[in-house]
Amino acid sequence: MKKPRSAGLPSRDQILRFISESEQPAGKREIARAFGLHGADKIALKVLLKDMADEGLIDSAPGRAFHKMGGLPKVTVLRVVDVDDSGQSWAVPERWEASGPEPRLRVRERSRKGAMGVGDRFLARTEEAGKGWIAHPMKKLARSSELMLGVLREEGGRWWLQGVEKKERRDFPVSDHGDAGTGDLVLAERTGRPPRMTARVTQRLGDPFEPRSFSLIAIHQLGIPDVFSEAALEEAGEVAGQALGTREDLRDLPIVAIDPADARDHDDAVWAAPDGEGGWRAIVAIADVSFYVRPGSALDREARKRGNSVYFPDRVVPMLPEPLSAGICSLKAGEDRAALACHLTISKQGKVTGWRFTRAVVRLAANIAYEDAQAAIDGGQTSVPAALADAALKPLWACWQALAKARDARGPLDLDLPERRIELDEKGRILSVAPRERLDAHKLIEDYMIAANVAAAKALEAKGAPVMYRVHEPPSREKLVALKDYLASFEVPFALGQVIRPATFNRVIEMVGDAAFRPQVMEQILRTQTQAYYAPANAGHFGLALGSYAHFTSPIRRYADLLIHRALVGAYRLGEGELTAKEMATMEQTGETISQLERRAMEAERDTVDRYVAAYLAERVGEVVTARITGVQPFGFFATVEGLGGDGLVPASTLGREYFRYDESEHSLTGEDSLTCYVIGQTLPLKLAAADPVSGALRFEVIDNEGNSYRPPIRRRGRPANVRAKGMRRR
Repeated sequence: MKKPRSAGLPSRDQILRFISESEQPAGKREIARAFGLHGADKIALKVLLKDMADEGLIDSAPGRAFHKMGGLPKVTVLRVVDVDDSGQSWAVPERWEASGPEPRLRVRERSRKGAMGVGDRFLARTEEAGKGWIAHPMKKLARSSELMLGVLREEGGRWWLQGVEKKERRDFPVSDHGDAGTGDLVLAERTGRPPRMTARVTQRLGDPFEPRSFSLIAIHQLGIPDVFSEAALEEAGEVAGQALGTREDLRDLPIVAIDPADARDHDDAVWAAPDGEGGWRAIVAIADVSFYVRPGSALDREARKRGNSVYFPDRVVPMLPEPLSAGICSLKAGEDRAALACHLTISKQGKVTGWRFTRAVVRLAANIAYEDAQAAIDGGQTSVPAALADAALKPLWACWQALAKARDARGPLDLDLPERRIELDEKGRILSVAPRERLDAHKLIEDYMIAANVAAAKALEAKGAPVMYRVHEPPSREKLVALKDYLASFEVPFALGQVIRPATFNRVIEMVGDAAFRPQVMEQILRTQTQAYYAPANAGHFGLALGSYAHFTSPIRRYADLLIHRALVGAYRLGEGELTAKEMATMEQTGETISQLERRAMEAERDTVDRYVAAYLAERVGEVVTARITGVQPFGFFATVEGLGGDGLVPASTLGREYFRYDESEHSLTGEDSLTCYVIGQTLPLKLAAADPVSGALRFEVIDNEGNSYRPPIRRRGRPANVRAKGMRRR
């Protein structure tokens, strides 16, 4: 195809034509090259492409290539998900990050010989045909990631496999169960084609209901590497014993680490003192991981493959082997540790006015739990000695009060959504599931870390060095429109014409005040935000209201932070372990990779917590619980148990003998005859009908006044006051 050339910015039609006709994935770089754009025109192109995405003209595919909204890249990797009775295969994109539901493609194979079955992966050329899509296979790919995780059962002399995913609605017959037995958690491979599709067990994993098995399910389901190579383990042992070399000596300062009581590693420690002029000097000391993990080493390859540590209630899958993550790189009281120190100068108004970075040796005065640090400041009972509180904690709090003023003036997004904390006994059994308390001590550490992260990004910019930014873009217009419609159901105004800033959402929360639906509004605002990612191109951090932001403070558990450390080592000429030319050249690709691995970790952590919650609630099946509606669909509504979490479905088929009409704009289901209404955000009693710890799925039923499962009769009367939502219209 002949590439169009233009002296200026191309039109929307020209861009759409180029994307649709390009034989290669068309990203921003390819579009700029095709139209001969340079300098300011490339910046204008980025703005234009974002506008086109907000207008619904284009969407982005994996790798940040663009395609027509609702469409697919010309060439992409697909996965066969179904083969119907006629032998026709159907596939979906292996990765689908665009808006809207993932498309199903009819696979057009040249011959039936070697036809593909469920689970097969292949590279395909895609073609739009009418209202559907066709996939033309180009190359079959390995099936290694297509193993199915499930639980075995025997019934009538036949073996069956129940998948662990919530969306898996059917069981598969098992052709070979190996040495696994009834109730075992197994990995299996789906084989064959309908009507003789079966599962073959490839590995027995044990009892899925045994304590500490729920995280194992997520690890295998999502393919999280949890075993280090022999080379990496051997290298970890070698580097852990190396001498620290020449460093700035900070061992005389009362530097402390403030972390959760159950923290498994300690990346960061802090210190502050008055500067004598109304301002402050502060140090954020971060474990010097780049000193131990060098580019291209076995440790580096393993860290890059993981991207981050994954934290479960019962275990951690670390990015680095334990001799580093829980050993020599973990900042522990009384031990000499290598650190990369960020020295900050903070004005009395809380503005960071200066910074410098050094390689240092530190010896922490203490590792303090958040609760103990807070109690020491509040005058409560604590294990922190009074002398240490005076020397370390009180100056930290005084400096933080200045930082907090600057933060409030900046106006970052302020969503106070509770985090669930799962407490286990020594055998891994669940003791409790409850919201984690948020203290000023948490906010203090967050603000010091943000200050250091900003300093790292700006320091590298000043040195002309590469930066792996933490990017959080503003919400799309599509999401803002959805938020406006949602808020309208509560009679909360939201104007689309205004300039959207984090403070815009904070004002919405202020308008809501202490209303019962406040948590729902905050959750909806959170859903409105875009997902943050890593990239070498700076687009700012919307949520924090910052122009330049990078992750510097957690190199033990995040690969992005390790890259920033290497960049600082090179920029400040701090010795060995600097960023290599190869790493600089592949920053964009690395950013995409670690962003994907971060999403995988978040999914694993969320799914595991859901399984623990389901296991905790399994003993309460049949009881009535207080639940809040979190989502409404034509087929029913989803609800979560107040104070615990865990989403469960109430199918529309269980709501009674009348027809319930779905209103998308109001997020509601309304009975045509009784006018009974179920609306997002509504709190109501529900019977817990089922709780499946293996999948993490819950199922609820509505109840009558006696607490029995409710089948409302057809009746004509007003909507009951206890289920009427503010702003809902009668239909």
